[in-house]
Amino acid sequence: MAQLLSSSYSLTICSRNKPYLKPVKQCSTPFSIAVSSNNSKPSSRGFFLQEQKLRKHSLSVHAAAVSTSQETPVQTSSGNPFKPQRVMVIGGDGYCGWATALHLSNKGYEVAIVDSLVRRLFDHQLGLESLTPISSIQNRLQCWKSLTGKNIELYIGDICDFEFLSETFKTFEPDAVVHFGEQRSAPYSMIDRSRAVYTQQNNVVGTLNVLFAIKEFREQCHLVKLGTMGEYGTPNIDIEEGYITITHNGRTDTLPYPKQASSFYHLSKVHDSHNIAFTCKAWGIRATDLNQGVVYGVRTDETALHEELYNRFDYDGIFGTALNRFCVQAAVGHPLTVYGKGGQTRGFLDIRDTVQCVELAIANPAKPGEFRVFNQFTEQFSVNQLADLVTKAGEKLGLDVKTIHVPNPRVEAEEHYYNCKNTKLVDLGLKPHFLSDSLLDSVLNFAVQYKDRVDTKQIMPSVSWKKIGVKTKTVTA
Repeated sequence: MAQLLSSSYSLTICSRNKPYLKPVKQCSTPFSIAVSSNNSKPSSRGFFLQEQKLRKHSLSVHAAAVSTSQETPVQTSSGNPFKPQRVMVIGGDGYCGWATALHLSNKGYEVAIVDSLVRRLFDHQLGLESLTPISSIQNRLQCWKSLTGKNIELYIGDICDFEFLSETFKTFEPDAVVHFGEQRSAPYSMIDRSRAVYTQQNNVVGTLNVLFAIKEFREQCHLVKLGTMGEYGTPNIDIEEGYITITHNGRTDTLPYPKQASSFYHLSKVHDSHNIAFTCKAWGIRATDLNQGVVYGVRTDETALHEELYNRFDYDGIFGTALNRFCVQAAVGHPLTVYGKGGQTRGFLDIRDTVQCVELAIANPAKPGEFRVFNQFTEQFSVNQLADLVTKAGEKLGLDVKTIHVPNPRVEAEEHYYNCKNTKLVDLGLKPHFLSDSLLDSVLNFAVQYKDRVDTKQIMPSVSWKKIGVKTKTVTA
């Protein structure tokens, strides 16, 4: 088990046999580092490790937290006004997690990031790269501390390793857990059998471990779990927020809204929701499920402070989201790739609203035994509407933007009814950043700034829902 050291620039490698990891590069800001291993054999496969083998290793990095914030401390779940609330952000090195961790730290919360850094491994395995150059997590946190005086604790390890997660819970003692730590790409889950299995194992087992850790070590901890609007599918009725009241054969009941997942990734989210709902009922856990729409944008107030804090910006066919992809395609002169007829309609939100929604959920926690579901999006668009918006915004910047319709690699309705409710977060105080010309201009200019980093071979979709097979693919380009 990892032992945390108080001295600066300290590195301890603890293993049942011998160390398997090289020391982490030290930063100019004092960090206390501890490494633990349950496996004595080093891997010789480099970045082409099978994802499952990451389960055998855990690296715990802890940056000593000394609050220098002059803001009014955010209260803990116990109501102590003198102690800032402690929030564990699982998956805090990722797209939504990084922005959220900085936002919460800036607001006066004591924050810890828990991450296996596997998302960076995926890029190496698949030959992908963020449009924006992203610094190491250690350099990111060093920069944040130097700019703000605020420390964010860091624990590197796999939450599917319950021993690692247990030690992290007992060390940090969170009042709230924000859980972004899942494989979040539908196309990734449809590459091949091994990625489908990894997605479900990683997501479902990881969430189960978090639930057990809360029950065992922090029973009053509030779980804020990132779900997805994709759990609902595209039914021919209005989509409610988590629950629907039904009258059948003269009897009425309020039941969980029906789920119609459209990939192995979305199915893993459905399984998560069922597991969380059950543990709220059985164990009295308090949980909020944020069924998030498609996120766009790259900048938040915090990530814009310094280029070392820049967030990742995915534009490829596996991890890139629709609007971000279209903006990059417009910037490099590639036709916008609309899948099929383009009538697919979804909920969308600015990444600045993602962090705002998470903060609202933490500040207004669920009651013990309550499983809340919030639909987290601000506007609805079809793919064709997004393409039109990007085309018009690109033309104002002097870009020649064209659109092509490509065969749809997914199995989904391309024209359908779609009307989702999203009032609960607004009732809590959400002030949405709606998609505007100025926002599109900003994202397009950002894409133009980094267009030399674009690998155009990664733009077209390369994963087919119908052609998924058992043979493992290493690189999809």
